[in-house]
Amino acid sequence: MKIRKLLSVASVLALPLVAQAAPSTYMLDANHTFPSFSYSHLGYSTQTSRFDKTTGKIVYDKETGDGTAEIVIDMKSVSTGSALFNEHIQGEDYFDTAKYPTATFKSTKLRFSGNAPVALEGTLTMKGVTQPVTLKITHFKEMMHPMLKREAIGANAVAIVKRSAFNAGKNAPFVGDEVTINIAIEALKAE
Repeated sequence: MKIRKLLSVASVLALPLVAQAAPSTYMLDANHTFPSFSYSHLGYSTQTSRFDKTTGKIVYDKETGDGTAEIVIDMKSVSTGSALFNEHIQGEDYFDTAKYPTATFKSTKLRFSGNAPVALEGTLTMKGVTQPVTLKITHFKEMMHPMLKREAIGANAVAIVKRSAFNAGKNAPFVGDEVTINIAIEALKAE
């Protein structure tokens, strides 16, 4: 009888361990995930362009505040607003999309302030070069998607990199070497 009571108590105590949420995987919503970049053009203006095709996933554990992200950008989907410049920027001096059709960000650490994620540390690989990059998270939201009735997360993140660090520094400093990367991300929980 004592053994049954002991097993019963042990199983009740173990329930919270079983009930803990496991990390959730979210797949990027390609219709609402667009990395963009901006840079100084000859000092006249700040030019902004974006990439129209992005894939990837985010694994997020809200209980532990841990997570990872992998974002793959189709560099051939660059949209500068000019068909001529779209072709030019894909050349060897800049993105060299014939040899390097994608760029990839892989996180190594998610940093929090209280309950809010504030930075995603990782590496950016572009043109065969991998550099450490920290994306500062300026906005984060987790909730049930009101139309799709699925769990979803979204964020805005920003980082500044030097294009010369990725062997894409032609015409610097006239065309700014510093590039601001903004990423608007929305992702749906995998079913």
